[in-house]
Amino acid sequence: MREAVEKALDAVRPILQADGGDVELVDILKNGIVQVHLTGACKGCPMSQMTLKTSIERTVKKMVPGVKAVEAV
Repeated sequence: MREAVEKALDAVRPILQADGGDVELVDILKNGIVQVHLTGACKGCPMSQMTLKTSIERTVKKMVPGVKAVEAV
């Protein structure tokens, strides 16, 4: 599953990097929660939670069966 999540994150990285940010995979919990760390401009951006839910979580859930949610840590 880790490889599939990394691939999904790679799909959204260009959008984040275009604005000076990025995302790193921290962990995948047994309950289907993917933990990520937002870096660069995304780290302090007031829109980061919106980006997390509308771009990152949506893409990861679509590409990786079994993922229930994505949360920033």
